[in-house]
Amino acid sequence: MVAGDIIEFGNIKWRVLEVLEDRILVLAEEILMLRDYHNKACEVTWKNCELRKYLNNDFYNSFSEEDKEEILETVIKNPGNPWYKVEDGEDTLDKIFLLSMEEVVKKYFGDSSRLLDNPANNQRYWFQRKDENNIRRRAIYRNSIWWWWTRTPGKNKKYTVYIHGDGNIGIQGNGVSKRDTNIIHLYANDNRGGVRPALWIKNQKRRERYE
Repeated sequence: MVAGDIIEFGNIKWRVLEVLEDRILVLAEEILMLRDYHNKACEVTWKNCELRKYLNNDFYNSFSEEDKEEILETVIKNPGNPWYKVEDGEDTLDKIFLLSMEEVVKKYFGDSSRLLDNPANNQRYWFQRKDENNIRRRAIYRNSIWWWWTRTPGKNKKYTVYIHGDGNIGIQGNGVSKRDTNIIHLYANDNRGGVRPALWIKNQKRRERYE
């Protein structure tokens, strides 16, 4: 098994992002649901947001007991937003989580470090639309491309960085709750952000299933 493989776990298709000797990091291949980052428009970090509580409770509990035994609780680092000098806060201990902006930009979808570390003078909202890695970050919900959340704060803690439908990075962020926008998902009739959960699972059983 290598990064880029698609596996099935808990009746969901996952993309393998990283393979270590004892564990594997996977990300939902498609957007699984549309949800707000938080249940009200206010300053919030990943540690305290409603979406984290949902993923580590209701969503986690949707897995079978056998699958739960394979999911590893992991210390999650929460870097801030370097363009807006916004700090995120404390590390968290999660079974299910969202990727950070740095993981999306630098590590798992090609390396766009130059765009994150060296913004142009007039850049405030987007990375470059011609970034060659945009296509790798695109995601689908119900057969239509849609935007999805990271866990990194945007221009302030009332906003959260997201991945636009075309794969570009919305570094200023979208409002954490109830955005006033005319952009509606084609089939869902909903404007909430897409959720692509990530999790670490034990490597041994997964390796045995592929041998």
